[in-house]
Parts: sequence; C-alpha cells; structure tokens
Amino acid sequence: MTILVTGATANIGRKVVDHLLALGAGDIRALTNSPRKAALPEGVQVAQGYLGKPETLPAAFEGVERIYLAPMPDTVTEVLALARAAGVRHIVDLSGEPESWWGSVSNAVEDSGMAWTHLWPADFMENTLMWSRQIHEVGIIREPHPEAASAPIAMDDIAAVAAVALLSDDHHGRAHSLGGPEILTRAELVRQLAAALGRDIAFERSSREEAIAALTPTMGETATWYVDNALSSFDPNPVGLPITSVADITGRPATTFARWATDNVARFDLD
Repeated sequence: MTILVTGATANIGRKVVDHLLALGAGDIRALTNSPRKAALPEGVQVAQGYLGKPETLPAAFEGVERIYLAPMPDTVTEVLALARAAGVRHIVDLSGEPESWWGSVSNAVEDSGMAWTHLWPADFMENTLMWSRQIHEVGIIREPHPEAASAPIAMDDIAAVAAVALLSDDHHGRAHSLGGPEILTRAELVRQLAAALGRDIAFERSSREEAIAALTPTMGETATWYVDNALSSFDPNPVGLPITSVADITGRPATTFARWATDNVARFDLD
C-alpha cells in the first residue's frame, strides 16, 4: 500500500512522514517541489510535484492508494480528480469545517467520491511564533481579547493523528476536530511562553488597529485577516473543545503548550 504525503517538506507534512515511519509504514512517497533539498529519511520515495500545479502530479499519483492532502483550496478539485483517476482510494485532508477558511477543501474531498477523513485543527501552537518580534523589541504582546480562549494544538500532534488515519480504515467518513489538551486564554499563553523564555512579557489589551500594526512586520498582509478572523473566533467561555481528541486517536497524551514552548525556545530567537 503506497501512501503519498503531499507538502512533505512543509511544517506538518514532514512530520506526517516521520510518524508513518514510526508506525511501521513501509511504502511512503513524499511529494515535494524541491527533491534535492528535501532531506527525507532513507527509504522514503521522493516525487517531484506541487499541489498548486496539478499538471505536475500524475506521475506522483501512480500506484498510490492513500494520500495525506495538504490544504490548497485553489486547485483542490482538479487535484482530487487526478487522484481518483489514478486509483487513489482514501484521502486524509487537513482542512476545516465547511463554513471555515479551509472548508472548501472538506467539501471538495467529500464530493470526490473517494473515502475521506477530515482533520479540523484548532489554532496551531506554532502561531505564537508571530509574537517573536514584539517579544524582542518591546516585551509586550498587543491583542484585543486577552480573555479569549482556545485549545491550541502542536503541529506534531496533527501529524500523528494523520498517520494513524492513513494506516487504518476505522477513520473513513469521519471529521476529527483536533485540539490540544488544555483550554488557554491568550493571556495565559503569554504567561507560559514568558516562563519558557525566562523573560518578562506583558499582555496589553489593544484596539484592532494596534494589533494589526503590531503583527504586520511579521505577518505582512495576513495580519489583518488573522486579527479579523482567527482572533475574533476565540470565545472567552468556550465549551465542547476537543481537548481529548489527540489522545483518543493516537493513544498518547497530546503536547501541552508549556512543553511545546520549552522545546521551541530557540525558534523565538530573531538572530
């Protein structure tokens, strides 16, 4: 059974490869636009291609039974048509609820006629890296809603769930909402990050415009979208968040934010 991992050198796809190997998968093909720079583990087949250019994909799809599908809304329908024509049977997609930013991916996968498993993650712990410049330059995080809460998840845990779903038929037709093991406010994220970094970081309630201005040097034009969509979606009193989902699916505890922050201190260094 050949499994194709798309986006195999990206943040989550690369980790999916590692988790598949750890679970004993023996026929993994990794899709990348730069095979010479991929540095993938020995034994992993490397296929050149890019989801944004479907014409590069037919050779990579040949003989593949299952695919981890990274989100690429603009070309997803064409990509899925090629996959089905190649005989692919099961898609595990990283996407979102139908009404969300990545919802078009979920809808297209369900309409494709192939078996599917959706992975709908909460806010990535890695998104806190956008605070790096503010931390180093002023020691203050500026956002409008310090009390807003979510269950942030580590990308490695998303990849672990993806690997399990790719290797089992038990997840066909299921949409897995994925969250980390704790519900944390934005202010609590800053407190835990400050403890990991060993420095004082203040949280300052800001206006929408101030938050966008603070994030723009790091995020560019995406800052406006993030403040108006992601930050505004967090609820001060969230209920029903999937805080046990990773452990339920993988059989191991999900990563806490405190653990993730400690393990990723070096990534906040701007030097």
